Amino acid sequence: MTASLDERFYQRPRYSKEEFARHGDDIYESQIRSQVEIADRGKIVAIDIDTGAFEVDASEIVACARLEAHHPDAQIWIVRIGSRHVRRFGGRINRTI
Repeated sequence: MTASLDERFYQRPRYSKEEFARHGDDIYESQIRSQVEIADRGKIVAIDIDTGAFEVDASEIVACARLEAHHPDAQIWIVRIGSRHVRRFGGRINRTI
C-alpha cells in the first residue's frame, strides 16, 4: 500500500499541544533566550523540542528549513525573540500620553 502525501511529507506530532508548547517554551527560556534576546530581537527562533537544537532567522520558513536540514525529524516550536507572539492579528492601538 502506498503512503498518502501527508504521511510521506509531514510528520505527526509526538506530543499534545499543551506538552509541545510547554516543552518549547521551557527550552527557549532555559537554554536559548540568554543567547539571542538582545542581538536578534524580532527574529524567529525555530526549536527542535526533542534535541534542543535551534536556528535563528528573520524568516520563519528559512529558520525551520535550516533546522530540518540538520534534524529531519525535528518537532519544531517557533518563538519570536522579544515577543510573546509569533504573529499579530488585527490592528494596534497607538496610545498617547
